[in-house]
Amino acid sequence: MAAAATMVSSAGGLLAMLNESHPALKLHALSNLNALVDYFWPEISSRPHHSFFECRESLYEDEEFDQRELAALLLSKVFYYLGELNDSLSYALGAGPRFDVSEDSDYVHTLLAKAIDEYASLKTKAVEANDESAVVDPRLETIVERMLDKCITDGKYQQAIGMAIECRRLDKLEEAVVQSDNVHATINYCIDASLIHLSTEGNIVVLRLLVKIYQQLPSPDYLSICQRLMFLDEPEGVASILEKLLRSENEDDALLAFQIAFDLVENEHQAFLLKVRDQLPSAKSQPLEPVHPGSAQPDSVQSENTATSEDVQMTDGTQADGSATSPDPREAIYAERLTKIRGILSGETSILLTLQFLYSHNKSDLLILKTIKQSVEMRNSVCHSATIYTNAIMHAGTTVDTFLRENLDWLSRATNWAKFSATAGLGVIHRGHLQQGRSLMAPYLPQGGAGGGGSPYSEGGALYALGLIHANHGEGIKQFLRDSLHGACLGLGLAALGTADNDIFDEIKNVLYTDSAVAGEAAGISMGLLMVGTASEKAGEMLAYAHETQHEKIIRGLAMGIALTVYGREEEADTLIEQMTRDQDPILRYGGMYALALAYREQQTIRPYVNCYTLPCQIWNFVCGTGLSEAISLLEPLTSDVVDFVRQGALIAMAMVMVQISEASDSRVGAFRRQLEKIILDKHEDTMSKMGAILASGILDAGGRNVTIKLLSKTKHDKITCVVGLAVFSQFWYWYPLIYFISLAFSPTAFIGLNYDLKVPKFEFLSHAKPSLFEYPKPTTVPTTTSAVKLPTAVLSTSVRAKARATKKEVEKANAEKAEPSSAASSSGKGKTSDKDGESMQSGPAQEKFIKFLENSRYVAVKSAPSGFVLLKNLRPSEPEVLALTDSLTSTGSNVGASATTGSASAMAVDEEPAPPQPFEYTS
Repeated sequence: MAAAATMVSSAGGLLAMLNESHPALKLHALSNLNALVDYFWPEISSRPHHSFFECRESLYEDEEFDQRELAALLLSKVFYYLGELNDSLSYALGAGPRFDVSEDSDYVHTLLAKAIDEYASLKTKAVEANDESAVVDPRLETIVERMLDKCITDGKYQQAIGMAIECRRLDKLEEAVVQSDNVHATINYCIDASLIHLSTEGNIVVLRLLVKIYQQLPSPDYLSICQRLMFLDEPEGVASILEKLLRSENEDDALLAFQIAFDLVENEHQAFLLKVRDQLPSAKSQPLEPVHPGSAQPDSVQSENTATSEDVQMTDGTQADGSATSPDPREAIYAERLTKIRGILSGETSILLTLQFLYSHNKSDLLILKTIKQSVEMRNSVCHSATIYTNAIMHAGTTVDTFLRENLDWLSRATNWAKFSATAGLGVIHRGHLQQGRSLMAPYLPQGGAGGGGSPYSEGGALYALGLIHANHGEGIKQFLRDSLHGACLGLGLAALGTADNDIFDEIKNVLYTDSAVAGEAAGISMGLLMVGTASEKAGEMLAYAHETQHEKIIRGLAMGIALTVYGREEEADTLIEQMTRDQDPILRYGGMYALALAYREQQTIRPYVNCYTLPCQIWNFVCGTGLSEAISLLEPLTSDVVDFVRQGALIAMAMVMVQISEASDSRVGAFRRQLEKIILDKHEDTMSKMGAILASGILDAGGRNVTIKLLSKTKHDKITCVVGLAVFSQFWYWYPLIYFISLAFSPTAFIGLNYDLKVPKFEFLSHAKPSLFEYPKPTTVPTTTSAVKLPTAVLSTSVRAKARATKKEVEKANAEKAEPSSAASSSGKGKTSDKDGESMQSGPAQEKFIKFLENSRYVAVKSAPSGFVLLKNLRPSEPEVLALTDSLTSTGSNVGASATTGSASAMAVDEEPAPPQPFEYTS
């Protein structure tokens, strides 16, 4: 074409030939003009050559002219260069096969994108209008199909999937997925793409298709199928798959069923999980039916259970002659497995294992808390309370309340809301202690609790603590909280999270209508917790009352509660969001933006708003616990801002980004820890910054340094409890006890391997990373003495033991990457070597990519992801197993302000020293 351009200096002669009557001359002109249009389009389209546009009718619209498609192609290119894309596409459609979708040119790429957009828009409108008869230009459909077919033929499956999703072409989507080289990987890509480009309804349609494809595969991926069925809210399908696996004679199928249940639990959709649990059929109580001659059974069954036709069995399990019959061993096995999986689906199994892990692997540094306590002036109630919050966050889920019991006199100075917070903090420390939750809090509960606390603040804090302990698992505590409702709104909302119980809603509404500022604020939030994600008409009642009340606290609680009700509902929430964001009340407009952030989980959808508002719910998904360098760089200057509450927020946010990130990964982590210490010890530092630094210290070391903040499960589903926890936590500026909601977002960074009995055997894996990259922070030994506050030099016994272990590890340095986890094979191998003493460390998400399962290992994982709960197949079942995580949880709580003798001896073990040796005489 370039050579032709150099030979021809003008298109005038060719344009003139278009007016000739002989078809061969017209064909010659059109062919050459098409070849030269890239260079001569200005001349072709200029005024002196009206003949070109005048001949459109005689060339393209003349049905007897056999080169109409070539004329259409030329017209399309000219309009493309003139910037008239609509006309250009229209003529490209008329060009039929002359428009080559495989041509690598800007013209073709631009028009294909235009065609896909036009087609997708038409198909989307048809789908939204539920109009299957809507007509799309068949020529446009042909171009899109040609493009899709070419992508599939060329093996560009991801490109084909993207176009098929945008164009709502499920047939081509299925074709691209089925023909791909790796169907499972392609399906995962398809799911990610649909989540970005489609609404919830569109996602449901795509997921139904993918479930069908999964089920047609030779080896169905039941793990993935059940995840998709959960998103589709089809508990019956999940229950059917689980029953099939549990009834299998292959023990590996049962392990897979347990793994599916654990993976579903991680998503925290408790209402769905309980439906699955309740729909699993019970084992048959009657014995085996008679086996008639000639019926086929496995040999192992025939040898024990074969019956003759005369052995008539009764419905009560006896034969006609009154003698008892043996039950079907297959039903007995099914019943045993059913008990296990019901425990998993209820959440009880994972909660207990998590408690054991956090308790046995607690690495909290009590010296940090002691330093904070000694640097805080008692008359500064804000920092005093912040220290209490920090202790609870540091020990979240560990059941270790040593600091509280060792500082009862100091705690007893707390009054009013500080006393409320101190009591509520026990709920964070003992979160998940479902069996003993009520007995732990008994000394502080209102009448009916053993002893009765007396102080209304302690009683209210205890009820809030019960909600934190039973958050999202409140079946056993809901009624007690309902009986104590006026002071238990937050606790009841947490315990009944997402259950949408109308009776409970009405009871909380009655508290709201008392128009008490404090109780009404809690009631508003509690209503949102109860109805989270339901998009219920109840939100209208809440909004109506927000317009009636004069209390800012109640309006704020209702605004946040309304936002929670539309969580994840996308377009369904548009009317309510529009109403709130345009309300005259600024608090309701504030709540409207939270409603927008919670309703739409994809950042692309809310981009038009982000120039005007901050949407923390979206930011958390991307930065919490990641150590993201860009986020740290953004926050660093804000930690030294001139405004005190900006510094406070930046310090807390930095800790949320850096949680579970070691100094070896980013040196700024160490610098940040030193900055926190400096702020805390500086007696001239303002209260807001000091409070932020204290809270940041707790978040950095949350959960005994064994948890992170993670809002998405490994299958990329929102973890509802985590999202809700952070959304409410962000309101702490208005009421400090809401700080405790951050504990709902904590996820253990553990790799917990389980055998068929759901016990934790010690097993081996390999971490291809330096141990220092994921190791725990070194214990504090001597506090910094830069401030005028005189602090004693303290060395914990844990520090001494840590030094001794460090010396031992030096000897074992050659094997430093091999970890033999007890409860949780730390995928971070916080990276110690063989961990023979049970010191296997936690595994942050960043370490998963370094974990490899050892070849020829005794245990084989059911799934490859080395984190969370992983079922292990025992390849050598005849050998005895060594179990880990066998520590019993015996903590009974600490009576804050009561007696220092209550509490568990095991919980006190953090600082205990061994008894001195008996007297003896030395002889040579």
